[in-house]
Amino acid sequence: MDAASFRESVESAKATELNRLGSQKLLLALTDAELDRPTVLRVAADSENAARNTFETWASDEADPAAREAFAAVAEEETDHYDRVLSAMDEDTREAYDPADGGTLHSYLRGREDAVERIAAGLVGRGIVASKTHLQVISFFVNEPDEATANLFRELRTETEERIDEGLALLADHCETDADWERAQAVAEYVVQVAYDDYADSLEGMGLDPKPIC
Repeated sequence: MDAASFRESVESAKATELNRLGSQKLLLALTDAELDRPTVLRVAADSENAARNTFETWASDEADPAAREAFAAVAEEETDHYDRVLSAMDEDTREAYDPADGGTLHSYLRGREDAVERIAAGLVGRGIVASKTHLQVISFFVNEPDEATANLFRELRTETEERIDEGLALLADHCETDADWERAQAVAEYVVQVAYDDYADSLEGMGLDPKPIC
């Protein structure tokens, strides 16, 4: 295993889950079927808020210098993402908005204490899931049509993809044995599974099938 094949291995192992997370049903699950502009933006802001809190925590207690620096940079970027999503809200939505934090995915992330696991789960696994989410948000605003907000989320997605690449490079520096790579892959895959399970549970709670209709 190496950085070049790591993402491919994770995405191959979780191909079914990622394919379903990349469907139009994702926003239904995330918004409890309230597909309107204020709700989509609130959900996106909640995601950015949870991410910045996770990475701020890691940046404050990570012993590994390179990982700590990376986590601090991501925390700063997620704060910027959060502010940019807030700026896309209308004034009434922004004033009424009360940011949520945590969730199953971030509870899992915050339980990681090892640098390798944090990099793999937080930068790579979460990044892959976030990229899928951004893509669906982009599609939502393209269909609104609201090209300015769609472009905002295109920018956020590009920056998230860049952080995935940085995570892969960090893993190459930190994984010294096959066992390290295997552990990294396991936690990255589990992040995808947690996100998928939340997605499936939400849809099933609404009486919808998370599987694609063929």
